Amino acid sequence: MQDDQAAVLDRLEELVPTMIQDVRDLVRVPSVGGTDAENEAQEAMARRFERGGLEVDHWRIDLDATTSHPDFPGAEVDRREAWGLVGRLPGSGDGPTLLFDGHVDVVPIGDPEAWSDDPFSGALRDGRIHGRGSADMKAGLLAAHWAVQAVRAAGVALRGDVLLAPVQGEEDGGLGTFALLQRGWSADACVIPEPTDLDVIPANAGALTFRLTIRGRATHAARRAEGVSAVDKLVPVLAALAELEQRRHEQVDPLAARWELAHPLSLGTVRAGDWASSVPDLLVAEGRIGVAIGEPVEDARASLEAAVASACDGDPWLRDHPVEVEWWGGQFASGRIPPGSDLVDEVQRAHRTAGGSPDQEVYGAPYGSDLRLLTGLGGIPTVQYGPGDVQLAHGPHESVPVDEVVTAARAFALLVLDVCGRAE
Repeated sequence: MQDDQAAVLDRLEELVPTMIQDVRDLVRVPSVGGTDAENEAQEAMARRFERGGLEVDHWRIDLDATTSHPDFPGAEVDRREAWGLVGRLPGSGDGPTLLFDGHVDVVPIGDPEAWSDDPFSGALRDGRIHGRGSADMKAGLLAAHWAVQAVRAAGVALRGDVLLAPVQGEEDGGLGTFALLQRGWSADACVIPEPTDLDVIPANAGALTFRLTIRGRATHAARRAEGVSAVDKLVPVLAALAELEQRRHEQVDPLAARWELAHPLSLGTVRAGDWASSVPDLLVAEGRIGVAIGEPVEDARASLEAAVASACDGDPWLRDHPVEVEWWGGQFASGRIPPGSDLVDEVQRAHRTAGGSPDQEVYGAPYGSDLRLLTGLGGIPTVQYGPGDVQLAHGPHESVPVDEVVTAARAFALLVLDVCGRAE
């Protein structure tokens, strides 16, 4: 096994310049969720797999059938087209299958003036690759791809299969991974190369998107006292939500204890009024409530609905005109690796052997991811481990350290050898 490890890592070392350029090229594809470029990124990955000698399953997702499935996890952007993709390095068939599942979709860039480079430049500077999607999570996805290519180039025959699955729609619900599981793909273990600073994440909190509709009574602003401002009526609701968030953190899963807020509750958008000199009669606010690790989704929903109802009971106007609560968009349950899995130990061992930091930590993340679909619907032991800092992921300074990309690729290659095993 040590000879195989040395041979694979030597091959990978030769491939590092190609891998870094490949990450930069993929960052330059502006694959914002719901745009044509999201599909273009999948096509680009399919071409990589074909050039790399992998078996390729590239299929058009039936959006009507998929989104109408009772277990569909929701979506927040419209898509006319979406594609599934799996690249397979086959083993001899008598070993475990290892899956790398990583998303190609990225979030919008926000204010373009906040970026020092073009948001999709893929610039290489100060030992980092810059641009939207560099950390979240194109670098990790391609680190896994080139790790598999190193195993193949070294001529190591595996017992188990290795699967590479780029997916769409992760940021807004999990369309791609859901479609992957519906198509029948499965594995004995999975790594999601999300940006974890090369720590190991075996559990996630969830996140449920909600919409609040508050109705008031419009009148001319000069006669404000005779109207009811929907903006004013948001105030008691905000107070109730703040109190709810505090109560929901009185007990926290030990894996999430490091976070000030392990499963936050917040409003992301508020829209009200259509004229400055009118009392607004309609306010629509959208936000997300975090789901504690192990908490049923239904319980999280019920807690928010009860808090809003309590706020309405305490206000004479809202008592007769209650706030409407709607659940829409991405519905991320929490997720946790099944008990008894040794995948965390295997990833830690690969990380150490690859030269990773000895200070590597294991903890639960305060955000949702496809981990909950792979563990919950697929029954696949799954962890997150990858290069980059998630704190940079959705901001204008998104970048990923080259040295972390290289370490991740080395660890992925070693993990393939460890999990899949060498064919005799």
